[in-house]
Amino acid sequence: MNVVVKARRIATHVRRLPTVVVAGLAALALSGTALSANAKTVNVVAAENFYGDVVSQLGGKHVQVTSILSNPDQDPHLFEASTATARALHRADLVVYNGADYDPWMDKLLAASKNAQRATIVAAELVGKKSGDNPHLWYDPATMPAVASQVVKALEQADPANKSDYDANLATFLGSIKPITDKVAAMKEQYHGTPVTATEPVFGYMADAIGLSMRNPRFQLAVMNDTEPSAKDIAAFENDLRTRQVRVLIYNSQATEALTKRMLKLAQQSKVPSVSVTETEPAHQNFQQWMLSQLDALSAALGSQP
Repeated sequence: MNVVVKARRIATHVRRLPTVVVAGLAALALSGTALSANAKTVNVVAAENFYGDVVSQLGGKHVQVTSILSNPDQDPHLFEASTATARALHRADLVVYNGADYDPWMDKLLAASKNAQRATIVAAELVGKKSGDNPHLWYDPATMPAVASQVVKALEQADPANKSDYDANLATFLGSIKPITDKVAAMKEQYHGTPVTATEPVFGYMADAIGLSMRNPRFQLAVMNDTEPSAKDIAAFENDLRTRQVRVLIYNSQATEALTKRMLKLAQQSKVPSVSVTETEPAHQNFQQWMLSQLDALSAALGSQP
């Protein structure tokens, strides 16, 4: 599903970097506090904690990872950069972020803190996505293998002495995500073409991989962009729930505003199962566990009797 991102909360809340952040970056740049070439640990900053988790799995004891967005109870689009974020980026040997306008503050921070030695990986560039596409790329089963392979290349360049460890960790990681692709394939065989709906297109890429028939895309786009859906789109969404034209309602539990709560209540009244998905990896779960737990919840909801 092609999603045009127009206003979204990120545009509302991240217009420019605070002056104190820019000043801090300038001071750091002048201080020349770069890592020495003989450092044993690769410093990595990930904009989102699911990328940070994957880097930790790949780098093991050889990396120190800072994840900027890591609170599963916070709407990621309301994030505002701080001097602590700026300091972490200045020290980083490697930066990993989403792109596709999901984390535009990263571009601003990196531009304000030039470092020719710092490697940067943008997930959107690896999978051919751009501004205007659905930015929730981590739900595309093709994204993390591409990111992982590129991360290992960057780690090996920064720390060639531990290449064998990174190669082994990559093989382990790619093997560990096979249950996700297997689950997606099994669900596609069973539920291909099943109509579902969602409050936002957070789960869109995974729904496409499963082959679900996603309804109400205009409603989802409006909610994602923090604009009011049209009366026609709201009525169509409500009708799908009341008449049970959809098997499941998928909702973003990190952005449950009034309209989302209204649809959840209607789904409950209409006995349409709802499934929560999040934009941030939950605490005490790794990426693989997070994806599988959501797929299991969706599979159970799709398989429930009307």
